[in-house]
Amino acid sequence: MDLEQILKIIISYLIGSISGSMLMGKIRGVDIRTMGSGNAGGTNAFRTQGMLFALSVIFIDIIKGYISTYYISGDMGEGGILGVLCGIAAVLGHVYPVYYNFKGGKGAGTLVGILIALYPLGLVISFSIWVLVLILTGYVGFSTILAGISFPVIIYYENYMGGLTSSIGLFSIIMALFLVFTHRSNIVRMLHGNENRFEKVMIFKKKA
Repeated sequence: MDLEQILKIIISYLIGSISGSMLMGKIRGVDIRTMGSGNAGGTNAFRTQGMLFALSVIFIDIIKGYISTYYISGDMGEGGILGVLCGIAAVLGHVYPVYYNFKGGKGAGTLVGILIALYPLGLVISFSIWVLVLILTGYVGFSTILAGISFPVIIYYENYMGGLTSSIGLFSIIMALFLVFTHRSNIVRMLHGNENRFEKVMIFKKKA
């Protein structure tokens, strides 16, 4: 790996460290890390500040993943190892942002931007799984975990870019495990029965 490639990875991390919730929070004069779950991601943004704020946050988080993977790396050919590394750097920046004392989101939004660049069809399938699990359970975190886990499965069955032994295949495994790690608090709350549900989207709701 040469100096130019290392610089691209560092730049991707710095771009990933730009927090959508913090930028939008500056405009509104709030810090959502002091509200709700304390997380700087889109879900907490929605619960504490509403739909428009959350969509703005999610858009920023998605676009920084896409820019890092597609434009900064400049490596979207077969293999695309630099694109994958820049994507990983962007996710790490989102979760551990250097600008905000390494306290960020959980990485899902930035991952969406990366997958738009790397494998859009796989993203569509994973997103469909996310929606299905969400409307059945109401758990956003659980839906995100299962959608993340589904991605390496999709790559395996589609044998995309050579399957799980390819750079994107290994990336999918690492990121699936990383999503489980960043959502570990959601898992604990689910096990204890006190995880918040997005009941408005659920098909099967508890009767009052």
